[in-house]
Amino acid sequence: MIREEQLRRGIIFGDQHTAEYVYMPGSEVGAEHPVYVYEAGTRRADIDLGEALRLIRVRDLRPTEHPLLGQTSC
Repeated sequence: MIREEQLRRGIIFGDQHTAEYVYMPGSEVGAEHPVYVYEAGTRRADIDLGEALRLIRVRDLRPTEHPLLGQTSC
């Protein structure tokens, strides 16, 4: 539940060493069913909340700073 709330506030989860990031774009704030983003290297995919939370858990992603967005996506 904590990670879900952090994602909804724009916190970016990731690993700078593997260049993997999960976040909710600022344009999705307030959306009823927001789309989240998973970045891995040069690949980018839209994902739902369930997949975002799964990736954060499985890949052991933590709040971090994105190379372009900074610490939050909003």
